[in-house]
Amino acid sequence: MKKVLSRIGDFYNSKIAVFLAKVGHALTHNFLIRFTHSHLIMFSFLKFKVTNKRRTAATGFAFIFLWIVGYLVFSLYPVFYSLYLSFFKVRLDGANIQMTFQAINNFKAAFAQDPYFVEILVEYVMNTLINVPVVLVFALIIAMLINQDVKGKGVWRTIFFLPVIISSGPIIGELINQGATTLPSINNYDLVSLILNNVGEFIADPIQNLLETILLVLWFSGIQILIILAGLQKIDKAIYEASMIDGASPWESFWKITLPSIMPLISVSVVYTVVSMSVFSLNEVIIYIKNVMLGESTVGTLTTGYGYSAALSWIYFVVMVLIIGLYVGLLNVKRRSRR
Repeated sequence: MKKVLSRIGDFYNSKIAVFLAKVGHALTHNFLIRFTHSHLIMFSFLKFKVTNKRRTAATGFAFIFLWIVGYLVFSLYPVFYSLYLSFFKVRLDGANIQMTFQAINNFKAAFAQDPYFVEILVEYVMNTLINVPVVLVFALIIAMLINQDVKGKGVWRTIFFLPVIISSGPIIGELINQGATTLPSINNYDLVSLILNNVGEFIADPIQNLLETILLVLWFSGIQILIILAGLQKIDKAIYEASMIDGASPWESFWKITLPSIMPLISVSVVYTVVSMSVFSLNEVIIYIKNVMLGESTVGTLTTGYGYSAALSWIYFVVMVLIIGLYVGLLNVKRRSRR
């Protein structure tokens, strides 16, 4: 066995490693791109100084390069074509597509003529504004518990990440139908009725929806737990030891050390949470836009078809971006205030 492994190693060093080195040299020393010790030269006349910061950025772009190429090839054109369709009334006539220019009438119809879209959109905004902090707080608590010196960390990470793997639309739809996404104790203690009787309907409805689907909300926290856990494991323990010597309590260490250190990762988790909840297949806005696209809407002829559904999609996208900007902006304000 040792002789076989030794021969494989010798073959790799003498053949494969030499070939890979030649390929790498050819890719970095040609008439298009040429690397020197401190500069990148393109087309023999464009010269860029290579710094450590730029090397780090280039490494990051290398990891997402395939995604960028895939997005430009497969997604960029459909995205902008949907924006183009949102200004037309689109009808399918066999293999032909008939388009009638509507200017911004599709967008006006979404707010003026459609009796359902605005209501569904407002409900989505309220639910998202409430659910996102719940998911992040839950993910932070679980990540901090797993980060402690406990046995079976890998098992606990797997348990909390498992719902992410099986969280397809049909599975969660079946769980909702069986009542497995709520806590029975909430109904037993009339907590929902207590909330409805003491706050306004505008606030009570999202809270009621949260309590009725609390387990479904926590279902979305698997990725966030791993992201925050990775940030917690990067914090040097010597910082905590120094703070304990200075008399800092665990509560003070959390607010002064832990939270500021993982704040960038919390911003990433906010973006992921909002996007994952917004594109979820059982999201009512997604379902409504799909029904409009297929012509199943019960309102006028203007508010059906591909053009109108494209307009609804872009309105939905803008609202989602505004929610992300709101949360990320609030987090950045807190970070600046701490500085």
